[in-house]
Amino acid sequence: MGELFRSEEMTLAQLYLQSESAYCCVSELGEIGMVQFRDLNPDVNVFQRKFVNEVRRCEEMDRKLRFVEKEIKKANIPMVDTGENPEVPLPRDMIDLEATFEKLENELKEINTNQEALKKNFLELTELKHILRRTQQFFDEMEDPNLLEESSTLMDPAEAGTRPPLRLGFVAGVISRERIPTFERMLWRVCRGNVFLRQADIEDSLEDPATGDQVYKSVFIIFFQGDQLKTRVKKICEGFRASLYPCPETPQERKEMAAGVATRIDDLQMVLNQTEDHRQRVLQAAAKTVRVWFIKVRKMKAVYHTLNLCNIDVTQKCLIAEVWCPVSDMDSIQFALRRGTEKSGSTVPSILNRMQTKQTPPTFNKTNKFTSGFQNIVDAYGIGNYREMNPAPYTIITFPFLFAVMFGDLGHGVLMTCAALYLVLRESRLVAQKNDNEMFSMVFAGRYIILLMGIFSIYTGIIYNDCFSKSLNLFGSGWSVRPMFDPRTLDENKVLQLDPAVRGVFNGPYPIGIDPIWNIATNKLTFLNSFKMKMSVILGVIHMLFGVSLSLFNHLYFKKPLNIYLGFIPEIVFMASLFGYLVILVFYKWLAYDAHTSRNAPSLLIAFINMFLFNYSDPTNQPLYRGQMVIQTLLVLIALACVPCMLIVKTLVMRRQYLWKKNLGTQNFGGIRVGNGPTEDQAEIIQHDQLSQHSENDEHEVRNQDTPSLHSVGLLLLLNMCIIIPTKM
Repeated sequence: MGELFRSEEMTLAQLYLQSESAYCCVSELGEIGMVQFRDLNPDVNVFQRKFVNEVRRCEEMDRKLRFVEKEIKKANIPMVDTGENPEVPLPRDMIDLEATFEKLENELKEINTNQEALKKNFLELTELKHILRRTQQFFDEMEDPNLLEESSTLMDPAEAGTRPPLRLGFVAGVISRERIPTFERMLWRVCRGNVFLRQADIEDSLEDPATGDQVYKSVFIIFFQGDQLKTRVKKICEGFRASLYPCPETPQERKEMAAGVATRIDDLQMVLNQTEDHRQRVLQAAAKTVRVWFIKVRKMKAVYHTLNLCNIDVTQKCLIAEVWCPVSDMDSIQFALRRGTEKSGSTVPSILNRMQTKQTPPTFNKTNKFTSGFQNIVDAYGIGNYREMNPAPYTIITFPFLFAVMFGDLGHGVLMTCAALYLVLRESRLVAQKNDNEMFSMVFAGRYIILLMGIFSIYTGIIYNDCFSKSLNLFGSGWSVRPMFDPRTLDENKVLQLDPAVRGVFNGPYPIGIDPIWNIATNKLTFLNSFKMKMSVILGVIHMLFGVSLSLFNHLYFKKPLNIYLGFIPEIVFMASLFGYLVILVFYKWLAYDAHTSRNAPSLLIAFINMFLFNYSDPTNQPLYRGQMVIQTLLVLIALACVPCMLIVKTLVMRRQYLWKKNLGTQNFGGIRVGNGPTEDQAEIIQHDQLSQHSENDEHEVRNQDTPSLHSVGLLLLLNMCIIIPTKM
C-alpha cells in the first residue's frame, strides 16, 4: 500500500541494445509502459537523426490510412473495432504494409476519379434531357394560334408583307435556381431589353459530382437577334456559371436527340451502379481492418521515434538509451528485454544497468480504473515532487464527501448513484463499444467518482432531511403545538411561534437528520444557514489541518527538520490558535446554551472579529466564558509570532546556510584564514560528512536541494559559539 500513498521510487537506468534487437526491445518496453526514455541527442536536429526516414514512412502510411478512413466515413460504413491490441510489426513487415496501403489508396483514387467523371457526364446528360423537354414546351407555346392572332394586330398587314422574315437566334442551358433573379436582371440591363428569356424549374434535385451535394437548377432559353447580342448573352451565362447545351431548331431533331440521350443515360446509370458496388466492396473490406492498421502504424512510428532518442556508439552496432523506471518494476523490464531479444533472433542479450544521478526523477503514481479519476483531479491542480505524499487516496473520500455536503439531496443522490452504478456494472460492454462522444467519455471516465458522490449525497440528504427539496416525516416530528395552543387558536392563526422552553412542546431530537417541521417554519433559512455554516467551518478547518499534517510526513521522509521547526509547527500553531479555537467555540456554544438560555447567547462572528480588534467592551456581545479576554489575546499574539517565524526566520536561516555551504564559512586574505567559520580541519570533516550523507540519500533527492537540514543548522550554531566565545574572554 506504500506505493499508493507516496509516488513510486524511480531510478535512472542505462540500456545497451544491439542494433538488430533494438527495435523489438523498444516495442516490448512500449507494451508494458513502465519506462520513460530520455533524449540523448538534444543538440541534433530532428531531420538529421538516424531513423528519420522510417518515421517519415510511418507518417506517409498514417496519411494513407486517414484518407481511407475519410472515404469509409463518407460512405457511412461502420468501422469494426474488436478491441484487439496487435503487436508491433517487424521492420521487414513495413514494406508489405506500404504496398497494401499504396494499392488501396490508388484503387480508391482511381475509383473516385472515374466515378466523378461518370457523375459529371451523367449530370450533363440529365440537364440536356430536361433542356430538350422544356424547350419543346417553349416552342409549342410560341406556335399557339391564340398568341399569333394577338400579335397580328400589332403590325400592319401591308408592311408585314414587304419585310423579310425575322430570324431569331437562341441559346439554352441550365443555371442554379437561386441565381435566376439576378441573372434575369443582368440580361435585361446589358442587352437593354433586346432579349427574350423563358425559364422553368427542374423539379428533381441533381447531384453535384464534385461535392456530392443535392442542388436545384432551372432550365432557360434566351432568344436574341444578331451576333453581338449572342456574344453578350454567352459572356453573361459564363459569368453566372450556367451550363449551355446545343439544342436543335426542328422538333424532329430534338426528338431524335432526346431518344439518344435517354439511351445513354440508362447505359451510364448501369455503369455508375457497378462502380458504386465495387467501391462499396473495397471500403467494406478496408473497414474491417483499418483500426488494426492504425494501431500497427502508430506503434511503429512510436518505436522509431523512441529509437531517435537513443545514442549510437562509434561501431554503429549498439544503441545506448537512458530511461527512468520504477525500482519495483525492474524485473518486468528485464523480462521484456529478454522477450525482445528472442523475438529479433539476436544472440547478444540487452543490458540494463542502474545509474547513480543527482537529477530529480519524474513523479510517477500507479493507478487503476478506480483511482485514476481521483489522481487526475489531483494532477489537474499540480503534480507533486518526487516521493512526496500522494493526496489522491485521501481525495477518494474527501472530494465526494465535500461535494455531498454542498449537494445534500437524497432524491438526486439516488438518481446519481443509479446512473453511475449502471456505468460501473456495464463498463465492459461500454468499453467495447468505443463511443467517440466527448461528453459521454468524460462521464464514463469519472463513473466511480460519480458513484461515490451519489452515495455520499444520499447520506448528507438524510442528514439534511432533504429529498427533492422536501422533508420526509418518517419518524414523526419532535415538536408539538398542543401544549401551547388550543384548537381555536390553531384555526385562527396562520403563523405560530413555538417555545421549546414550554414543557411538552419539544419532546426530543429527530432520530436521524433535521426535524421535518423546519421545512414549514418561517425561520427555516436562518436555522439551516447557521447550521450549515458552522458545519462547513468545522469540516474546512479539519480538512486544512489534515492537509498541513501530511506535510509532516514529507519533512520526516526527506529529513528536513528545518521545515518541521520553522514550517510545520508554526503553521499548525497558527491555524489551531485561530481557526481551531473557532471550532472549539462552536462546540462550546452548542453545549453551554440550551433552549432556556439561547436568547442570551453571543454571536460567534462578532466575537471572532472582536478577538482580532482586542475589543472586549461590546455590551451587545457578552463573553462566552470567564477569562476569554486573556486566552484570546494570548492566542492572537501566538498566531502573530508564528508569521515572522514562517516568513522571515526560515528564509534567513536558509540564506545563512547557503552562504556557509558556498564559502565553508571562511574567507582567505593573503593566505591567512579569517572569519567566524570553521577551521580547515573542521571544514574537511564537515565536507566528508556531507558527502557521506549525500551518497546515502542520493536516490531520495527532490527539488529545493538547497534547503538546510537541522543537523547543519545546529553544527553551524555550535561552530559560531566556538569562535565567538574565545574572542570575548
